[in-house]
This record gives sequence, C-alpha cells and structure tokens, in this order.
Amino acid sequence: MNAVDALPLQPVVRPVVEARGLRKTYRGRTALDGVDLDIPSGRIVGLIGPNGAGKTTALKALLGLIPFEGELRVLGLDPCRDRDALMRQVCFIADVAVLPRWIRVREAIDYVEGVHPGFDRTKCEAFLAKTRLTPKMRVREMSKGMIVQLHLALVMAIDARLLVLDEPTLGLDILYRKQFYQDLLEQYFDHDRTIIVTTHQVEEIQHILTDLVFIRDGRIALATDMDAVGQRFVEVMVAPEAAGAARAQAPLDERQVFGKSIFLFDLAQPSTDAAAVAALGESRTPGIADLFVATMKGTYA
Repeated sequence: MNAVDALPLQPVVRPVVEARGLRKTYRGRTALDGVDLDIPSGRIVGLIGPNGAGKTTALKALLGLIPFEGELRVLGLDPCRDRDALMRQVCFIADVAVLPRWIRVREAIDYVEGVHPGFDRTKCEAFLAKTRLTPKMRVREMSKGMIVQLHLALVMAIDARLLVLDEPTLGLDILYRKQFYQDLLEQYFDHDRTIIVTTHQVEEIQHILTDLVFIRDGRIALATDMDAVGQRFVEVMVAPEAAGAARAQAPLDERQVFGKSIFLFDLAQPSTDAAAVAALGESRTPGIADLFVATMKGTYA
C-alpha cells in the first residue's frame, strides 16, 4: 500500500440546497422557470429580485410548502416527502409574523420551548432584553414592529442548520434592523449554518452576504459570491468627452450624476475590454443596489 492509498477518504459534502430544473406554475403563469442552483454550507445568501420574480415561490419550494417540478434537495432531503425531518433542521421567518393576539410573551416562549428541542430559552430572552417587550405583554397590545421583534426572538433562538428569512425586518425601524443583522452575524451564524435572506433593503444586508443570487421572471439572472462581484463588475465615472468610448464597451447600465456619466460594466462579457474600461476614468466596485438595477433593467417596462 502506498502513501496515497493510506490516506483516509474525505466525506463528500453535499450542498445545503441542490436544485435542478426547478419549475412551478400557477394557473398557466410560470413562477419558477427551470432554476438550477447550489448553495454550500456556511454561507449567507441574498436572494434578490423584483416583486413577482419568484423569490417567495422558491422559498416555499425549499420549505416543502408547495409541490414543484424538477429536482430539489435541502440538507439532502426531499422537502415534500421528508418535510417533518427537514423542519427539525430549518427555521423560517416570514414577512408577516402570525401569532395569536391573546398570547403573552412568556406563553409564546413556553410554547416554543415545549415543541422544539432546539430552542434556547436563554438566548430568546437575551434577544427580548434589547426590546421594550415584557413577559406579561399580549400580542394585541403590541405594535407591528413589536410583533416582528417577538417572532424574530423566538425563531432566532432555535438551533437550526438552515435559516430562511423572507423580509425578516419588515416593519422595524432602522435601529432595530441594524441590531438584528449584527446579532445574526455575532450570535447565530457560523460555518455549520446557512442563511438565505430576501429583502428589498439590499443596502442594509450587503455587508453580511457571502453570496448573491438575482432572480428575474422565475429565472436566475446572476449567481455569484461577493468576492467575484468585485472582480467581475466595475463602475466608472466618465467625462462627457469619453462617453462614446464607454458606450462602445457594452456597459450594463449608464446613469448621470453631477454632469458626468457613470457606466457599469461586466468584465466577463466578451465584448468588454477590461484595459479599455480601466482607462476611461475613476473606477469602483458597484453596490448591490446599483448592480441589481442594472441587471433588472427593463423589468417594469
């Protein structure tokens, strides 16, 4: 036996999400149109798209809430056939928190503690300590933002391998939104957990994402990691006399700021010369919002 034969075999690590040809139609309208997607473990993935793009449908398929066509595995399980086993390892925060209006904060905590073995009461109470919620307060006495805070605290305190967030901070003010994402990084996320988040407030999550997925008309328009975004996409501020040369490099988008044109380029396009783009003017990596607008150009035409 040689040295290579003596090496132990490394286990094959499957992606947390594996989708091939994922399709879903509603009364003749295609919501997902042949989606192929792999999401590895230990990633924070932003699933971004305009209204009606298929984001929520994709999340429902991942959670086994709807039937679908194609192949889909989540944590190695079939979301529909193995949903009970899957839900022991997955947490979901919807854009609308549904809690009984009569229930008190302490009763909600007691209930989740009794039904979910992965719930950590101490962690939940630590989240709530940063809010104005009290143990005796009923849901009917809370503002919309307070209800969201309670829902977040309950779900974030569950030890799950996959956390799915659909507009998780909808209804919260900017101070609590920033605190939520800070807690997500510092107290929840690690290399064994994966987070998928959808939001229209893309600027607020840009700093926490490891991966970016744009979806449009039920299809993946862009799937890349954040490091590749900085290598592949560039914005250049161009003086008026150089605008023609910039347009010759097939920019994704063009906008005007203070009398100058800002062009956004995809350097992976064969029709774009990286050296010629660099010579046009001052360049920078585009923000997610600007990249999203350029990618989705014409969506609402």
